[in-house]
Amino acid sequence: MDIATVIGVIGALSVIAVAMVLSGGIVLFINLPSVIVVFGGASFAVMAMFPLGVTIGSFKVVLKAILNKLENPNELIEKGVELATIARKEGILGLEDQEIPNEFLQKGINLCVDGHEPDFVQRMLSKDINLAVERHELGQKFLMKLADMGPAMGMIGTLIGLVGMLANMDDPKTIGPSMAVALLTTLYGAVLANAICIPLADKLAYIADQQRLSRTLILEIIGAIQEGINPKVMGEMLQTYLPEGQRAVAAVE
Repeated sequence: MDIATVIGVIGALSVIAVAMVLSGGIVLFINLPSVIVVFGGASFAVMAMFPLGVTIGSFKVVLKAILNKLENPNELIEKGVELATIARKEGILGLEDQEIPNEFLQKGINLCVDGHEPDFVQRMLSKDINLAVERHELGQKFLMKLADMGPAMGMIGTLIGLVGMLANMDDPKTIGPSMAVALLTTLYGAVLANAICIPLADKLAYIADQQRLSRTLILEIIGAIQEGINPKVMGEMLQTYLPEGQRAVAAVE
């Protein structure tokens, strides 16, 4: 689980909740019709923009922003060098019983063990990478559409509240409370967009970049193993994909 995502979203919502409490009590900021208009209206409006399967798939991708555990590139390189060393000594079939926690790397090794040509393996893995990127981009698009619709629905709710307020102008005592209720929908829309949807969309973009890096490293690892490249040379080559500050200090043996 990516604890930063959980802490960030919960922290932002907590700060808002504390401000509400200090402003007169959180009960003043709870209004069921406003919740329905903003969260329900925005969700259904965005759902109308995509096929149902895409909507469901987008929710699954969003969950990855919370539950995702990013791969350490240096650990991945270390594992790749280890596998390359075994393949160099025992041949490709020596990798058949190796324990590989990374599913994508395991898939690549399985293709090698099955005797597929390097070009075929590269095509299969590259296609997998492209599809994963597309899923993340679709999840980001879904969240950003939800971020757009939240404030829009908030404005619609505000207008509904104002119409109700103007319809009861003959009773001055209701003007203040009615205006407060009308403004709550705008507040809810802003919270939905800026405290939830936009941060999660940006996190998905970051995860997509990191996953693309990890899978590119794996693509290089598989290619190097099939070509029989020296494991030490392969390790040094893979380090060039990383920013200087993230590269392993010690040389790969």
